[in-house]
Amino acid sequence: MSTGLRERKKERTRAAIRRAARSIAASHGWEAATVERIAAEAEVSPSTVVRYFPVREDIVLTDDADDRLEALLRARPAGEDPLESLRAVLTEAVGTALEADPEEIRLRARLMAGTPAVRARLTETTAETGRRLARALADRTGRAPDDLEVRVFTAAVLGALREATLYWAERGLTEDLMALMHRTVDTLKAGPALPARP
Repeated sequence: MSTGLRERKKERTRAAIRRAARSIAASHGWEAATVERIAAEAEVSPSTVVRYFPVREDIVLTDDADDRLEALLRARPAGEDPLESLRAVLTEAVGTALEADPEEIRLRARLMAGTPAVRARLTETTAETGRRLARALADRTGRAPDDLEVRVFTAAVLGALREATLYWAERGLTEDLMALMHRTVDTLKAGPALPARP
């Protein structure tokens, strides 16, 4: 089997596992989406599910987007404000995902808000995304990849956008997620507006 054919087969298997897990979780909740049930729905063996996704929660949280995010960040204009660079890259990624499959994004947000195991794993996967983006930002700003300020800044932006997604889910997914994301970045830039004094 050629490398290209092998890779396409792997991607089809990975996609089938994701579809199965999301279908079960949407209909019956995350606890019902056991490895065995996902395997049966995807028509693969349980060992195949585990081989592709050693951590079950990654089936609904990961989408192989980190390479693309890093490439997009590296392609931003050299003199651009780092916060605006991250705003552009992350909102583009979310907007593209919403356009491609809004129900998947809504399910992921509901699981993040309502399932402690998914939320805990999200913290770990967000940290890995943060490390990738921090490396790109360090290169753009002439700092070391493990520079404290770069790490804190990147983690703060990703953490804030995660909170925006949870806020969206906790309020029934009725608000405009893209508007919430821009509002979140604006808050990071300016801080929360204080109420007017009487």
